[in-house]
This record gives sequence, C-alpha cells and structure tokens, in this order.
Amino acid sequence: MENLPEKWLTFSALALLLAGCAAGSIPQSEAHLSTSQCRDLAALKNNAPPTAERNRSELAALRKAGYDPSPWFDPHYPEDLQAAQRQVDSWFQAECQQAPPA
Repeated sequence: MENLPEKWLTFSALALLLAGCAAGSIPQSEAHLSTSQCRDLAALKNNAPPTAERNRSELAALRKAGYDPSPWFDPHYPEDLQAAQRQVDSWFQAECQQAPPA
C-alpha cells in the first residue's frame, strides 16, 4: 500500500504539469527556485519516478509560493494549491530553462 502523503505529492506533481498558466510577472534578477528544485521539478515533469527528495523539493517550492498544507480544514483548497502550482510553474518557466535534465 502506497503512503498517502506520497500519493498526494505525486498528484500535486501531476497537477503542476497541468498548471500552465503564468501567475504574473517575476523579476528576472531574483531566483525563486534553487538548482536542485529546477532539477527535481524537471524530472517530475518528465515522468521520472517520484522520490522522497523530489517530493520534498516540490513541496518546498509550493510553500515558497504561499501554499500551506498544514491546516486540517482549508476552506480555500484546492484553489490555494492550484495558485501556488501556477506560481511555481511560472518560476520554473522563467528560471529553469538552463537547468540540465535529470
């Protein structure tokens, strides 16, 4: 039986693939994603097997984009997660083009 948090992070990775909308403009001089986050997100986008490291990397990026997975009941779910996914996708498009594939 697969661990529920791992399933959730795998689902959120798939949802990140589908969230292709840009969420506003981002200054090019300010990096939001680390090199390892670019690598891990690229791997997930390319259907690489999810790993604990990739899942942690994606969750850290989502948190940086404003998503807080800790509330037991979130009246704004799934909109808040989707907004964070769009933001991370926008950062990925702007900042990770030079990242080597995993």
